[in-house]
Amino acid sequence: MDSQSRKRCAASIVAALGVVVAVLASLGATALSHVPTSALTSYSVDSLAVYQHESRSASGAQLRSLSTPTPLPQAIISAAEALQQVMINVYARVEPSVVNVEAVTRARSDEFDSVGSGFVLDTEGHIVTNAHVIYDAREIIVTFRDGYQTRAEVVGIDEFSDLAVIKVKTDPKRLVPVTLGDSSNLQVGQSVIAIGNPFGLVSSMTTGVISATGRTLNSARMLSPRTRTPFQNPAIIQVDAQINPGNSGGPLLDIYGNVIGVNTAIRSETGRFQGIGFAVPVNTLKRVVPQLIERGRAEYTWLGIESISPQIGDHGSLTVAALAEQFNLPVDYGVIIARVVPGSPADVAGLRGGSRRATVRGIPILLGGDIIVAIDDTPIRTFEEMIAYLVTNTSPGDVVTLTIYRGTQRMNVRVTLEARPSE
Repeated sequence: MDSQSRKRCAASIVAALGVVVAVLASLGATALSHVPTSALTSYSVDSLAVYQHESRSASGAQLRSLSTPTPLPQAIISAAEALQQVMINVYARVEPSVVNVEAVTRARSDEFDSVGSGFVLDTEGHIVTNAHVIYDAREIIVTFRDGYQTRAEVVGIDEFSDLAVIKVKTDPKRLVPVTLGDSSNLQVGQSVIAIGNPFGLVSSMTTGVISATGRTLNSARMLSPRTRTPFQNPAIIQVDAQINPGNSGGPLLDIYGNVIGVNTAIRSETGRFQGIGFAVPVNTLKRVVPQLIERGRAEYTWLGIESISPQIGDHGSLTVAALAEQFNLPVDYGVIIARVVPGSPADVAGLRGGSRRATVRGIPILLGGDIIVAIDDTPIRTFEEMIAYLVTNTSPGDVVTLTIYRGTQRMNVRVTLEARPSE
C-alpha cells in the first residue's frame, strides 16, 4: 500500500472512532437524563464514577435501591424500646433476690468445690438452689449482690427434683423474695430470662425462648435398687437461653418477672452451652420446697407399675402410638403396663401387667397389660406425662381414678396412692 492509500485508511478509522464516541456519549447522556438530580447529589465523586459506569445496564429503580436506608418508623423503634425496657425492668426487680452459692465438700480444703446460684424465697432467710450444688457440703457461703457474704445451713435436699433449700441468718431488709409464677401453661416460643452467676460472673442475665416442655431428666443419684436405672425428673422445661456452669439454681423468669423454673442442667458434648438448657418447673418447686422446709425431705406418690421403655437409644421410641398399628392396640396413646409390683397400690387396685412377649427393633417387650389413658379425667399420652401428673398434682394418701383399656373394654379403676418406698 502506497503512502497515499495509508493516509486515506487512517482518516477512515479516525472518522469511525469519532462516530463511536459520539454514540456512547449520547447513550450516557440518555441514561443520566432518567436519574433524578437528588439521586446524583447523594453520591460522592467516586460513587458517581461507579454510578456512570453501571448506569448503562441498571434501571432507575435498581439505582434508587443503592441509596442509604432511611430510619425506621418511630412506631417500630418504640416497640423495640418497650421490649428492651421490659428486660431492664425484670433484671432490676429480680437481681437483688439472686445470690451466689459456694460449697466446700472436701474435709481438708478451703477451696470451693461447687459454685452455683440461688434465689431468696422469703424474709425468713430460705434460699432455693439445686441439690447438686450443695450435695455433701460441709460449708456453704452465700454472697449477695452487694458483696455481703454469710454462711448458710442446709434445710433440706431432694435429689429427685434436684432442688434444695438452704437458710441464712441476716437482716431481713437484705432479703428480697422472688415472686413465684405458674408453669402449668407454658408455651413453646414464650420469652424467658435467666439470671445467675455463670463462671462466677455475678448477676448475669441471658434471654431466650422456651424450646420445649415436658422433657425428662435422669436423677443420677437416685437409682432404682432393682433395675439400677435412674428415676426421672418429669415436666422439665427446655430453653435456649444461655445456661452455663454457675447458673445452676438460679431463677428462670417470664417477662413479668415471675419465677417459672429453676435452671438446673444443659445438654452438651463440650461441657459448655450448646443451645439446650433445662429448668425444673416452678410448680414442682411449689410442692417440693414446703416439704423440705417442714421436714427436710420430700415424698412422692407411687403407683407401682413398670411400663415399656419409652426410649430405645437413637432408634426412636416404643410409645403406644408407635406400637398401636403393628399390634392392633385399642388406642394409639397411653401407658402400657408391662408389670405390676406385688403389694403396690396398682396391685391392690387390681391393675394387670403384660402376659404376651414380643420383640420390637431387637427390644423384648411385654404386651397384653392394661393401658392407662387418663388420670382423674386428664388424658395421659405417655409414661412421662403420667409421672409428671403424679409428681405435680398428687400426694401420698390421695385417691385417683385411672381410666384404662383392658383389651377393648374401657373402664375406671380407683387407686389409693402411697409414698414411694426408699427401696
